[in-house]
Amino acid sequence: MDINKLIDLNKLKFDKFYNNLLQKKLDKSLLAKAIKYSSIKGGKRIRAFLVSQASKIVGLSSINSFLISSSIESIHSYSLIHDDLPSMDDDNYRRGKPSTHKKFDEATAILAGDSLHDFAFQLLSGNLKHIEPSKNLQLINYLTICTGYNGLAGGQSLDLFYENKKLNKNKIIEMYNKKTGKLFEFSFAAPFIIKGETNKRIKFSKNYGLLFGTIFQIMDDLFDEINSFKEIGKTPGKDKKQGKRTLLSIIGKKNTINFCEEKIYNFIKNNKYEFNKYPILEELLYFNIKRLK
Repeated sequence: MDINKLIDLNKLKFDKFYNNLLQKKLDKSLLAKAIKYSSIKGGKRIRAFLVSQASKIVGLSSINSFLISSSIESIHSYSLIHDDLPSMDDDNYRRGKPSTHKKFDEATAILAGDSLHDFAFQLLSGNLKHIEPSKNLQLINYLTICTGYNGLAGGQSLDLFYENKKLNKNKIIEMYNKKTGKLFEFSFAAPFIIKGETNKRIKFSKNYGLLFGTIFQIMDDLFDEINSFKEIGKTPGKDKKQGKRTLLSIIGKKNTINFCEEKIYNFIKNNKYEFNKYPILEELLYFNIKRLK
């Protein structure tokens, strides 16, 4: 079975689990409706798929795997709600439908994002099964790092600050690592952490997730420029109009793809044991680039 089919299959299973979870935890208030609107049917669930693959490698139960995925997808949805706000990237569409602040109102959108952020930590702190308390605490602490100043929030701040500024490649990669890479890093490393894998394997899992996420963002920037609304589910070409600083804008399409391929090649070369044992990991890294074709 190819990667796309595996991703689609995992999405079906995860969406069923996540939707049921939201239905159980939420009522019928306006805020609850905004939360469901923003988080149900959310893209391809690539982060959840990374969790599932890491869980298979370390032997994590499916219930814990889905709970971690639910936490991550809640964080991701919160970030998209806030990202679309007029004070941030100001986009009227997300995932092929009106952004949350357009469907409801700005205040409700902010509160829906806040609620999803907190929901993620609620899931990790009170629902995981048969996990050592110390490992559970370690996981929660790790998510705060990946989503806060040194992670997602910090990266989004850089993304806004860097608009229309002259930057070198390293500054762009730093932004990508924080804005997108850190949550993918958490996605792949979380199962390794709570299963108590060796420091060496945990380091590998973090580096793998970070690389995957950074390349994912690089490719997304490229799609934003060349794809249609139907394909990306949001306003195309908007990044360029806003003066967003991207790797593509600095070195061009060909060099951008070469950069990604070189990073993947070197990472695989330096981690042969894991890639020989789990061939899907290599295919997953190249999946990002193959999305162009």
